[in-house]
Amino acid sequence: MQAVAAEFNISETCYLTRITNSTSPNTRFRHRWFTPVAGVNLCGHATLASAHTLFTTGLVNSNIIEFDTLSGILTAKKVPDVCPTNVSEVQNGGVSDHFLIELNFPTVPVTDFNSAEASLISKALNDAPLIDVKRTTTADDIFVVLQSGKSVIEMEPRFDDILKCPGRGLIVSGAAPPDSEFDFISRFFCPKYGINEASPRGGIVKIHLDEQNHRVLLRGKAVMVMEGSVLV
Repeated sequence: MQAVAAEFNISETCYLTRITNSTSPNTRFRHRWFTPVAGVNLCGHATLASAHTLFTTGLVNSNIIEFDTLSGILTAKKVPDVCPTNVSEVQNGGVSDHFLIELNFPTVPVTDFNSAEASLISKALNDAPLIDVKRTTTADDIFVVLQSGKSVIEMEPRFDDILKCPGRGLIVSGAAPPDSEFDFISRFFCPKYGINEASPRGGIVKIHLDEQNHRVLLRGKAVMVMEGSVLV
């Protein structure tokens, strides 16, 4: 699986295997993710793409899919889109079915970051002023807050310096402009795993935090751009 992911050389390659036994529903799948250089425990992009493929190709006859993963059981639910894709987007290969996919993921706790290493982070982000820095406890990513979403968009990272930073990768976020329709803007850099940036094309995610159950619900869309066969 890792060799195939290396051949694809994209941010994440995922694999699905349907679980079929007397105790599992027909909509449960084993799910694994790989970057070009290593396996990872969780990936939202590839999970969204997997659910989209299963829903739109008729491989499941249900509005809910369960994924058995290294991060536990994750669910994907098909929900109505109150603001469907416009006609021109559909005609140009956009999402033709008016639905969103809601992913149910675990929240990731954060801890304080060693301030002595903050200069490494600032240098890696091209000397951007840092408002706050935390460290995630599971994936060991560094979560950085900049002064604005505009700063996040315009920031030009130094990937050689990111390689010298502690942790796996850098999550960079900042508040969106007050007159925009968004709350914040984020980017993710992970050159140690062969992914300079996991989100260069951009996308919109609707988020609901379930603090009581320590879960986060992510709603978004995917578009199928290619299909084919792999010879192994």
